[in-house]
Amino acid sequence: MLYDPSEHRIRSFVTRAGRLSIAQARALEELGPKFMLPYVKAPLDYELAFGRKAPVIFEIGFGMGATTSHIAKAMPEKDFIGVEVHTPGVGSLLKQIGEQDISNLRLIQHDAVEVLNNMIPDASLDGVHIYFPDPWHKARHNKRRLIQPPLVKLLTEKLAPGGYLHCATDWQEYAEQMLEVLGGEAGLRNSVEGYAPQPAYRPLTKFENRGIKLGHGVWDLVFLKK
Repeated sequence: MLYDPSEHRIRSFVTRAGRLSIAQARALEELGPKFMLPYVKAPLDYELAFGRKAPVIFEIGFGMGATTSHIAKAMPEKDFIGVEVHTPGVGSLLKQIGEQDISNLRLIQHDAVEVLNNMIPDASLDGVHIYFPDPWHKARHNKRRLIQPPLVKLLTEKLAPGGYLHCATDWQEYAEQMLEVLGGEAGLRNSVEGYAPQPAYRPLTKFENRGIKLGHGVWDLVFLKK
């Protein structure tokens, strides 16, 4: 259901039933209790969730989790919270957590907007990652895009001063919209003029590599909380 009357907003995703592999199902059963956080309408205690105090990075829509696991593994000094609605993706990332022995990553399977509103304290995040959100490329569907002024305002409220919001897309028209929306948020400033070079911590995905070989572009945007 794209529209939730109780939330009075159009959702940016469609919940679909995906097929779980045996390995993903096993990861959900064996690793889910340790690395998944339940959605609750109460502020999340980061120190309790991770067993330490460290900078916290929040990711919306991690897909199958390859980028997320790569970044978390490469930055053991930071803690990461990944939010995804689709079960196969959650199972896939849990499997990678087990295989790569990643301890600084926690997952929440729920709508990210509700998680932000109800679980993430204001001015508590050091960074937010949003990589390749659904572009909803048909004009009549543009209103379903994730990057809209209300969400950007909410993310800005959740970022600590100096924290960053990093978005990436391979759809040029969506990149232009992102630049306009992020640039229109008074609480943010662009880290560069226009689009940012791809930060070293974000790996190329297999889809990016394929697109680059076909001559397609990828646009990164990195804005900072004032």
